Amino acid sequence: MLKTILMILEVLVSIGLITAILMQSGRASGLSGAIAGGAQALLGKKKGLDEFLGKVSMVLAAAFLIIAMLITVIE
Repeated sequence: MLKTILMILEVLVSIGLITAILMQSGRASGLSGAIAGGAQALLGKKKGLDEFLGKVSMVLAAAFLIIAMLITVIE
């Protein structure tokens, strides 16, 4: 039962981690620049959002690692 809950939590954390990483603007604005088009040139770069997403991705990566270790120990 606990293993199932941890596995579901692991999937949710991984989806959140993928989302947080993809929402960050890269150094060259690769994929996000292609999707947003010229909106960044008009509106400017949201540095505060990138810093927040960086912190969120670090927390989610740590949670992913801890949950993966717990699943391994419980098994």
